[in-house]
Amino acid sequence: MTDKISTEGLSASQTATGEQPAPKGAAELRPMWQVILIRPEVMTFVLLLIAFAVATQLSPFFADATFILESATFYVEYAIIALVLTLIIIAGEIDLSPAAMMAFSACVFAALFKLGLPIGLAMVASVITGALMGIFNGILVLRFKLPSIIVTIGTLTLYRGLAQVLAGDRSISGFPTWFIGIDWKYWFGVPIPVVLFLIATVVLAVFLAFTVTGRQIYQIGTSPEAARHAGIRVQRIKMGLFVLLGVASSFAGMLTASRLASVRYDMATGGELQMVLMVMLGGTYIFGGRGSIAGTFLAAWLLIVIATGMNVANIQITSQLIVMGFLLIVSIIATNAIYARTQR
Repeated sequence: MTDKISTEGLSASQTATGEQPAPKGAAELRPMWQVILIRPEVMTFVLLLIAFAVATQLSPFFADATFILESATFYVEYAIIALVLTLIIIAGEIDLSPAAMMAFSACVFAALFKLGLPIGLAMVASVITGALMGIFNGILVLRFKLPSIIVTIGTLTLYRGLAQVLAGDRSISGFPTWFIGIDWKYWFGVPIPVVLFLIATVVLAVFLAFTVTGRQIYQIGTSPEAARHAGIRVQRIKMGLFVLLGVASSFAGMLTASRLASVRYDMATGGELQMVLMVMLGGTYIFGGRGSIAGTFLAAWLLIVIATGMNVANIQITSQLIVMGFLLIVSIIATNAIYARTQR
């Protein structure tokens, strides 16, 4: 009887104040501060602050913005590709071949230039090569219904092998002076590669967040079948993303050629790890449907600080690879845990 009176009193109180009782079994709404704190991008930002604080203890140069910007030029090529790779993973696919695409498209560019083709046309041929590699990856995944991770492991080896056939074991150099050393050229006091990375970040962030196609990429990654029933052209969008990644890889390959003043078939070997690490550290869900360009942007700077700090500390490259692999595993586990928590 007492419980009945209490319940009736509560209902009367809620009615008087205009509040509606929560449906039985319904999940309570989280406070806004909790929603913000459990986002993967926040975790990445906190890690960036910690890494920067540790790095400044290793070397006072980390307190100099110029030093950080100049150090970033060694990793910007990977960061630009990671931005596009973010879109592909959100769409529910993955591509492990962009580093090999970088090498092959750069070898095509260098070989055609050495044969006497004007450098502008050689650059166009490199971009076309990148697009064709993206189309090839897309056809194998979308037309033949093969797992993208298996396909791109295969094409990774294929493109790297083609680069070696084209360039051999020698370096191809002799580019015009204006083409060499883009990392030492500045716009408004910022190295040009970093400026290009910032521009790519803004463009892709706006595309993903504020365009119809951008929202459809999330829907495709969440449920491809539901996206098809909703009239979304799933295959066309995924193919476009594979092609975009090929073009971005070609562009990054030419940036690397300018920075190194030469091209070799083994350019960017092992770069796949760093690209995927940037995406995963940024909070993109490995199974698709979730992620952001902002997260990858922050993760790229986190990786730049960590890698540069390890170089300053004279940590051997083998130990650096161990750290990178550990970070990749931790980032995947943490991202899965965060997204699982948000589903409760």
